[in-house]
Amino acid sequence: MTHILSAVAWPYANGPRHIGHVAGFGVPSDVFSRHMRMAGHDVLMVSGTDEHGTPILVQAEQEGVTPQELADRYNRVIVEDLTSLGLSYDLFTRTTTRNHYAVVQEMFRTVHRNGYMVEKSTMGAISPSTGRTLPDRFIEGTCPICGYDGARGDQCDNCGNQLDPIDLKNPRSRINGETPKFVESNHFFLDLPAFVDALSLWLEGRKGWRPNVLNFSRNLLDDVRPRAMTRDIDWGIPVPLEGWEDNPSKRLYVWFDAVIGYLSSSIEWARRRDTPEAWRDWWTNPDARSYYFMGKDNITFHSQIWPAELLAYDGGGTKGGQPGAYGSLQLPTEVVSSEFLNVEGQKFSSSRGVVIYVRDMLARYQPDAFRYYVAAAGPESQDVDFTWDSFLRRTNDELVAGWGNLVNRTASMVHKNFGQVPTPGETADVDKAVLATTGDAFAKVGSLIEANRQRAAIAEAMRVVGEVNRYVSETEPWKLKTDPERLATVLHTTTQAVSDCNTLLSPFLPHSAQSVHEVLGGTGEFAPQPVIQEVTDLDDDSRHYPVITGGHDGGYRFPAWASVPVVPGTQIGKPSPVFTKLDDSIVDEELERLREKA
Repeated sequence: MTHILSAVAWPYANGPRHIGHVAGFGVPSDVFSRHMRMAGHDVLMVSGTDEHGTPILVQAEQEGVTPQELADRYNRVIVEDLTSLGLSYDLFTRTTTRNHYAVVQEMFRTVHRNGYMVEKSTMGAISPSTGRTLPDRFIEGTCPICGYDGARGDQCDNCGNQLDPIDLKNPRSRINGETPKFVESNHFFLDLPAFVDALSLWLEGRKGWRPNVLNFSRNLLDDVRPRAMTRDIDWGIPVPLEGWEDNPSKRLYVWFDAVIGYLSSSIEWARRRDTPEAWRDWWTNPDARSYYFMGKDNITFHSQIWPAELLAYDGGGTKGGQPGAYGSLQLPTEVVSSEFLNVEGQKFSSSRGVVIYVRDMLARYQPDAFRYYVAAAGPESQDVDFTWDSFLRRTNDELVAGWGNLVNRTASMVHKNFGQVPTPGETADVDKAVLATTGDAFAKVGSLIEANRQRAAIAEAMRVVGEVNRYVSETEPWKLKTDPERLATVLHTTTQAVSDCNTLLSPFLPHSAQSVHEVLGGTGEFAPQPVIQEVTDLDDDSRHYPVITGGHDGGYRFPAWASVPVVPGTQIGKPSPVFTKLDDSIVDEELERLREKA
């Protein structure tokens, strides 16, 4: 058994999340975590809503509410949506907890004490009309390096280079289009150049990463400069130093505090279980492994900024230093970044109405239909285009006609002929061959999931489904009524093969896996689902909020990643279809909805 940290990107709490977001961080992390638990590992899957920064302030002002009220509203919306999607967090919390504040401030104090937070004067961007600081990502312009018009103030997505807003040609505010004003201000900078050698050594030791992620991460080291870790803003975590802590207009940069959420949520999880030091099994244990899931726009923060913060806390840069109270924290094992999911040939844009929200998708379609699409055709290693026509075809041709039909006809034949799982007679070579196929698939599908090659993994699982369908067609059990022993053997074999396939598919399709388990006469929980709990802040009795957890006892109980023999005599009733076939009309209906939003 290995301790596996599944660290999932923190959705920003300024609105509901769309399907492009969860295609990057949500479904891939859950497939991985569910499989690793079934394979016997001790998984800790954590995340929460990211709730600080200027965008929250701007939107709260527009809506006439406080930043905390806005964050509270969308925290609950996001919690409900991610739970409905079946994401099996051990703890999904938020960055406005007192626990998170304390962990972030401890990290900052130690990094500063080790000499890696350097105070210096810089030119910061402000809005001339409001006087409010503009975050780097709220400024766009022309990249001074490659000439791309649409570079952000922190980096150019076209050439991958780090930037400062003042470097941009023709800079403009993404909020209102005005030209920002640059003013002098003192800030703390993380001394990234002090970690170039350590980061290079770490990246050179990474094996099995997606090539695009590893190459991008290595290229980041070609131009490394100190990065500002404080902001002129009044919504965020105070800077825990004398002369700064009481300054109402200086706060820690949201991207400094957000990535620390992986650690703070692990600590909160342990505290809520009354095992306050248990988080160390995933963070200070050199044998533990950690996987970080996100979209490609967040690679910089997870393969450079966060590892640098961890090294700084440990004293692992050129200036040396000593770890703080948390001890020596382990660097990521892998940064698992997906590319972008577009929609009908366009980039997702809530402001332009090019958007499909998670809530709307799940209100009209089965969650596993969407999960299947992401796993089978998602943006694993390149940008992909979600179209309603392809969603319809994959649902009907692969889920309904392929897997769903196999389940339904197997259960129907068993119910009609025996009413229960029959006792097999002597097995033929064809029976042994199909069970060898399903049995061998556990190693292959499992290794692909563990390597974060989920498209290949689900393709292999569905290939096995096809082999089982072929077995049924070849053995023709509907023609064996005059040979009851052979009929019993074929249907027992088919039931076993379907049970194996259900286990193979359960990380991808947990909702339907539970249904299939019950169709085959199973009882109890087969594919555990997350629950929402209303909790009180551990350090502030006046604050209450929802969290996602693994059940009321705080944990999940998963079946083994293995073939489990079906039991003769298990009652099987008349089945109902597991998947809903979609009508062709949904394509035009959904395209019209997109046009209405635009």
